[in-house]
Amino acid sequence: MPIEDEAPEDPRERSLRHVPVRTAGPAQVLRLFRDRDGTRCAVAFSTAEALHAVLGPDQECAEVTGPALRALTEPLGVHRVITDPALVAAPVAGTPVPAAVGTERELAPQR
Repeated sequence: MPIEDEAPEDPRERSLRHVPVRTAGPAQVLRLFRDRDGTRCAVAFSTAEALHAVLGPDQECAEVTGPALRALTEPLGVHRVITDPALVAAPVAGTPVPAAVGTERELAPQR
C-alpha cells in the first residue's frame, strides 16, 4: 500500500518509486545502503522489475513518493537517493569498480 502525502507541485514528485524493504515483525523497514565514500543513501527504482533485477527476485519492496521517501530518510541523516542504480554491491578488493549507472540527486530540504 503506497504511503500518501500532500500533492507536490512537481509532477515527477508524484510518481511512485519502488524501494527495498525488509519485514521486521508487523512493520516494513526501509533498507539503506552506502555510497563508495561510506555515506548512507537510499535507493529507489522506477519499477518493481528494475528493483528485482538489481537486488534479486526475493527482495521485498514498497511503493512511496519522493516526499514520503524524504520524510523517512531525513530524520536518519540520509540526504541522498540514488534512482535506478544498475549496481548495488560492495567492491571486490583489487578490482576496479565501474561507476554506478543511475540518477543521483541530493534531497532538497522539505519546507
